[in-house]
Amino acid sequence: MADTHLDRDVLSALQEVMEGEYPTLLDTFIADSEERLRVLRKADDAVQLMNAAHSFKGSSSNMGATRLAELCNELEQRAKDQKLSGIEKLVGEIDGEFAIVRPLYEAERQRSLAE
Repeated sequence: MADTHLDRDVLSALQEVMEGEYPTLLDTFIADSEERLRVLRKADDAVQLMNAAHSFKGSSSNMGATRLAELCNELEQRAKDQKLSGIEKLVGEIDGEFAIVRPLYEAERQRSLAE
């Protein structure tokens, strides 16, 4: 199941590059993601939505959260095109996907600390 949500090759490469700082990277991604989700939920215009979605897309992609990055890309494009009808549903999907990947990252953090 995890492989549809996380690209394990990306995580392996990050762990190799980050070495001892890898758990900190995972913690930072989780914290930043929570803040980006707060911004997405509160965004009151297309520009705010587009910027937050763009930022979240980039970090998700860099961290191997492929489905999360795809959903953020969709939100970014819709905000850019001013197609905001039903956008709450898409933000909810992003929220739901983060709820799936967060424990996967937390487990990854625990695994890396145990090595």
